[in-house]
Amino acid sequence: MTIRILLVDDHGVVRQGLRMYLRSEPDFEIVGEASNGQQAVDMVAEFKPDVVLMDLLMPGMNGVDATLVIRRDFPDTEVIALTSVLEDQAVIGAIRAGAIGYLLKDTDGPELIRAIHAASNGQVQLSPAAAARLMREVRAPDSPEKLTDRETDVLRLLAQGLANKEIAQMLNIGDKTVKTHISNIFGKLGVVSRTQAALFAVSIGLAKLPEN
Repeated sequence: MTIRILLVDDHGVVRQGLRMYLRSEPDFEIVGEASNGQQAVDMVAEFKPDVVLMDLLMPGMNGVDATLVIRRDFPDTEVIALTSVLEDQAVIGAIRAGAIGYLLKDTDGPELIRAIHAASNGQVQLSPAAAARLMREVRAPDSPEKLTDRETDVLRLLAQGLANKEIAQMLNIGDKTVKTHISNIFGKLGVVSRTQAALFAVSIGLAKLPEN
């Protein structure tokens, strides 16, 4: 299956480097490039990519704001923050906006390719440094609704980095049932993304974040 990718960065040389490297993957297709957040939103609407590689610091609409709009309006498109900054505000903002992954620009090529494949399957991908910073900010909801045993099972597997199909196979349930459980988990925990749910699971000792 071809994974359709949109590159978003205000530096043309960065986009060029990413495009040249990712083109070597036979199942990757670069559907477009954007130099700011608004262009990214417009191009997601036009091309419906599977994964967006999103820079965070850009003129005009920044990457966090663009991620928020994309995840709200185009939930089938996953966003990986790919940035040079590891400031707490940037990391937390990107994940709260709905990014499924957070990688630094010094990430090696094979790790980036793994992250794109994982994101296309709905799997959480965080650099270890980003995960460490996020864990300091994770707080349990004030009065979370109690998860059912099956919802707890789904949350544990989600936090381990499994995709919906893998969770369904592990628990011997249907894909749609998994999606329903995940929706219920989000509602009970007051989160909007798989990454936030996974971090909550780690914070209560239910799972450990998958290593990159």
